[in-house]
Amino acid sequence: MEPTLYYWNTPNGHKPVILLEELGIAYAVKPVDIGRGEQFDPAFLQVSPNNKIPALQHVNAEGTPFALFESGAILMHLADTHGRFLPATGAARLRVLQWLFWQVGGLGPMAGQNHHFVKYAPQPVPYAIDRYVNETRRLYRVLDTALQEEEWVAGAYSIADMAIYPWIVEHGLQRQRLDETPHVARWLAAMQAPPRRAACLRAGRAVAGRHAGAL
Repeated sequence: MEPTLYYWNTPNGHKPVILLEELGIAYAVKPVDIGRGEQFDPAFLQVSPNNKIPALQHVNAEGTPFALFESGAILMHLADTHGRFLPATGAARLRVLQWLFWQVGGLGPMAGQNHHFVKYAPQPVPYAIDRYVNETRRLYRVLDTALQEEEWVAGAYSIADMAIYPWIVEHGLQRQRLDETPHVARWLAAMQAPPRRAACLRAGRAVAGRHAGAL
């Protein structure tokens, strides 16, 4: 059974697309138009109890179908299933996971609030804009420090890089200047260089575009 990804054109939606494309495996996509509120459909609630994308339907090691939500859990499941982009044991695995959790618990939520107050809030809230732009900047500097000595965030290319990448792509919207974090700028260029990583984001946007019209 090929995995079915419940997806929309967001940074969190892109994360499992990147991994699936890197793995080179067949998968199906079910767009969930969050602009139209499709994430609140009772049928989707059975897959993702938190009413958020992405979510995944797949089979476990025993061949039993199951549903999985939360992007970090999806990345871990797929990486472990295929034995790629996440070490199986030891310090190397923990190193990847700490940066994956850093993205899930830090960069994603803070940059997401940044996006909301900078672009989508019905009226400007200066305190909120300053708070989230500044916290996003702090997190970029944390990442920049980590990348001073490493090509990839956890040493070898991993699901941690895949999770972080779609959020850093939006640095302009987040009011972040990459000339202030040159190691992040170098890393971003490396992430965008291989055709597959750039192509998977274009493919994701095309899936969403076919479903909802031009984006």
